[in-house]
Amino acid sequence: MRRTHEATVDEVTVDGRVFRVVRSHHSSATRTLLLVHGIGMSHRYLRRLHTAFARTDSVVSIDLPGFGGTPKPGADLDVSAMAAAIAGLLDHLRLQDVIAVGHSMGSQWVVELAVQRPDLVSRVVAMGPVADDRHRTAFAQARALALDVFGESPRANWLVLTDYVRCGVPWYLSQLRHMVAYPLEKRARMLTRPLLVLRGARDPIAGLAWCRRLADAASDAAVVEIPGSCHVVQDRAPRAVVGAVEAFLATRARPRSRPATP
Repeated sequence: MRRTHEATVDEVTVDGRVFRVVRSHHSSATRTLLLVHGIGMSHRYLRRLHTAFARTDSVVSIDLPGFGGTPKPGADLDVSAMAAAIAGLLDHLRLQDVIAVGHSMGSQWVVELAVQRPDLVSRVVAMGPVADDRHRTAFAQARALALDVFGESPRANWLVLTDYVRCGVPWYLSQLRHMVAYPLEKRARMLTRPLLVLRGARDPIAGLAWCRRLADAASDAAVVEIPGSCHVVQDRAPRAVVGAVEAFLATRARPRSRPATP
């Protein structure tokens, strides 16, 4: 275990799968945020957001199995299985009622987590959610990603590139197949927790029309845009993201925990 910017960093093995857990504990915090990266990525591009939230809250950022240089799991994991693995990690860490924040494909994992285990999640934040139901092909996603590169900062592009290299092509393509197959808007209809859909106003991957359709699918949801940002909104504008999440949480009472669904 080591400390980096007041955060502990551990590798945690649950059911044979290795997670990297970056954890900041705030002594007066009344809530915990769980930050989940997207396809090919790691906690590194969530670091600025982690630090911004950690000023007032306890924060847990994770690298999922196979990402960020963690060992590839022995079997393929679709979105449902990965969400179940995250649930197992939260049980291992004895965390409940987290505010689950996912970026890009991470939005799929946190929505699925909240559907499967509402006892573990109090509210859900989907940043730059994928994949647009009207552009749900690998080609369309690759084209949008290529466009996004021109709007991101050199720092964000470097983080994306180096994390993609660490992820590796086989695991990335395996997860891409699951990403474009996952019906996020249909699963959002099953949410019993409030949902915030958040996007950078210049994001070519998670367009405004798609984000509105996703929010409309949920029973309790809102859409917020962060001006001047593209897909990696949390790295360019972490304080604006925190402000948007804070405003959303202020309007949604914390639900009571409920037993896990079978």
